[in-house]
Amino acid sequence: MQGLTLKSLRSHYALVPLFVCVGGGALFATAYVLRLTQNADASWNRSKNPHPWQMIKDNQQTKFMAVKTDYKELKHPRPDY
Repeated sequence: MQGLTLKSLRSHYALVPLFVCVGGGALFATAYVLRLTQNADASWNRSKNPHPWQMIKDNQQTKFMAVKTDYKELKHPRPDY
């Protein structure tokens, strides 16, 4: 009986790249979702940190990909009080 065993994959060797690509896609999708949870907009525990967006520092990068932007030299547009 054929199924997803090593013996059946040896007879249908062309399916191995399919399983590798689908497994890699699932891995990258999981890694991306886990990376999104580290954002300041996501709050998993409202009792400890109800307003996580207030913890962002002035020179902290919050974008997924910043093109030609040096966040260390940016200054905030609001005045210091």
